Amino acid sequence: MKRSAPKKARATAAPEVEISYAFGFDAAHRFATAPRGHPYSGIHGHSFQCQVSLRGSPRAPHGFVADLGQVERICLALRKQLDHKLLNEIKYLISPSLEHLAIWIWRRLATKLPGLARVTVRRDSLGQACSYSGATATANP
Repeated sequence: MKRSAPKKARATAAPEVEISYAFGFDAAHRFATAPRGHPYSGIHGHSFQCQVSLRGSPRAPHGFVADLGQVERICLALRKQLDHKLLNEIKYLISPSLEHLAIWIWRRLATKLPGLARVTVRRDSLGQACSYSGATATANP
């Protein structure tokens, strides 16, 4: 009987995990394109929650995908731009829907947070949310 050569051990990729940091902000907005008398046409406010998720492999020596303290500092700097503001007045956020908010936040974080996988913006009181996992290339900064 012929013996087969021993199988070579396969190199295994490092396991990937996803970590998240969440922050909240309160802000007002309006939708100028809503029909007259529509509840969204006037200025109204919400409590928003944002969850920022990063994907990657835990790195030596600490076993972190990213330093969550650094993620927190970056997110809180962004939070200051949104909290207690009229979102319509923020540059490049002319129509501040959940969709546009998620994209706007992504564009500001993608270059600062390697491994950014997803940005989710929620209005928990209404049971509404939007997640964005898009590319970093943008026409607007």
